[in-house]
Amino acid sequence: MGADEEEHIAVHQVNGENRNEIISGPMHVSAFTKFTFPGRQGKYSDFIWDYNCFSGIDIVKKDNKQLNGIFKIHNTCGTEWTETVSHQFGNYDYLMGADVEYRNPHVIREMKDWIKWYMDITKADGIRLDALKHLSSDFLKEWISYIKTELNPDCFVLGEFWKDEPDKIARFSDKMDDMISCFDAPLHYNFFKASEEGSAYDLSRILKGSLLEKKPSLSVSFVENHDTQPLQALESSVQGWFKPIAYALILLLKQGYPCVFYPDLFGAEYTDVKNDAEIKIVIPKVDALPKLLEARKLFAFGEQRTYFDHPNCIAWIRKGNKEKPGCIVIISNSGEAYKHISLGKENAGKTFRDFLGHRHDEITADENGNARFWVNKASVSVWVSSGIQ
Repeated sequence: MGADEEEHIAVHQVNGENRNEIISGPMHVSAFTKFTFPGRQGKYSDFIWDYNCFSGIDIVKKDNKQLNGIFKIHNTCGTEWTETVSHQFGNYDYLMGADVEYRNPHVIREMKDWIKWYMDITKADGIRLDALKHLSSDFLKEWISYIKTELNPDCFVLGEFWKDEPDKIARFSDKMDDMISCFDAPLHYNFFKASEEGSAYDLSRILKGSLLEKKPSLSVSFVENHDTQPLQALESSVQGWFKPIAYALILLLKQGYPCVFYPDLFGAEYTDVKNDAEIKIVIPKVDALPKLLEARKLFAFGEQRTYFDHPNCIAWIRKGNKEKPGCIVIISNSGEAYKHISLGKENAGKTFRDFLGHRHDEITADENGNARFWVNKASVSVWVSSGIQ
């Protein structure tokens, strides 16, 4: 957006609900599609972006009249959208503004030069890519391969490929040769549903249908984000009572790469508009979250054993390693509950306390290392050895 110059170009208009449906003949129009960046005077790049660098545009002028819509630009790559994108709305190549044409080899070269410059300047060791449903998977694969082979083989690449079906995310990941991790939207929707349904939700299935279950090494798990918060495009806010449970799951399970939402840690207030009315939104901080983050740092190590065997009460053990102790995590979405857990004779007589402070009792393992671990109503407890400060 915000081009420097207009160009005379050929376009045709498409239906916004089905971008494969052409609703006008070819038109000669003028549009802001030329970017020369005169203020830079070629300091960083002498590349000139013109209409051949863009696949579509949303504002054109014909006979001095402004037309709004989605217009497919006729350029050196042809008159059709690329097929290597999501097929939502028929074809999801176009998003907004002057949409970049990733089939143009000169654009690909400029994007490689740009990311090299950017990473040299910032020393960033990871990148987050937005709205991947709109980007050519062929381009992405080539570009990420370039980053990993020419710039930094350990660069962490995270993508927002927002789908509620893990199979579609997994197929995209397969196409990328597993070079890119993805936000686990299906797991978020499990959390949302569980918070809405309360004790009627089967906790033993909380990971079912998630990327964490299907491709755990590539799952970036999260509870909430900027799109799911109140009044946003994908509003699906997890209820406050369930957030400590959800954060325990993403932070203390072995699988996944957890992502913490800033307002959940610090709180947030803002005013938004709905149906022409101003609405004040308050996102309270999750009181247990700092302790859960500390628990991850101190105890989330070693082999894992799960007890996802009851619809209202689940648990798991992290056994720890030579350097770090482990923990026992127990969750209820109904009443006060417990789990019988065997910790082995090496833990006989050991006492445990709730690191989160939700329970104030201590639990002592018997002579065989067995114990009954409790959790409060609709809550989570993280039991650790009483000797740990």
